[in-house]
Amino acid sequence: MGMSVTISAATEQDAEQIFRLQYLCFQSEAALYANYRIDPLVETLDSVREEVAADCVFVARLGEEVVGSVRGRVTEDGAASIGKLCVHPRLQGHGIGARLLRAAESALVEERGAKRFRLHTGHRSEGNLRLYRRVGYQTVGTAEGTDGVPMIILEKPAETYATTA
Repeated sequence: MGMSVTISAATEQDAEQIFRLQYLCFQSEAALYANYRIDPLVETLDSVREEVAADCVFVARLGEEVVGSVRGRVTEDGAASIGKLCVHPRLQGHGIGARLLRAAESALVEERGAKRFRLHTGHRSEGNLRLYRRVGYQTVGTAEGTDGVPMIILEKPAETYATTA
């Protein structure tokens, strides 16, 4: 009998697994941009721990293993900034990313009063862009990341989070 992937709020005990998973998952993004100093790869374990404690962080679990994660926080302008969505490479393409995104969106509206959602991804990250557009995000601008990677900024109104299936 196989196990199913469950989505739940992250706990302090998940921080190290999130940190390791993030490092693994963002290798392909780093290769895409030939830049191994992208933000997810240089973040410290202490920083991940701080985000788990303060932000809205969800994990996908397969048994005891954390196989996906996403983070979000509401900014001063009422937008929920969602980031560092990642799913273990062996489980990508099975809807786990969309489920994580839906869980974060729901909590950010219901628990933190988000009015809209905002996220960003690298301009060459076609798989990410396909997912975000499929669940209702639209391009609203571009920016350069602190790591020098050209980014596409996407948003959607908070009322649409229920359609992120």
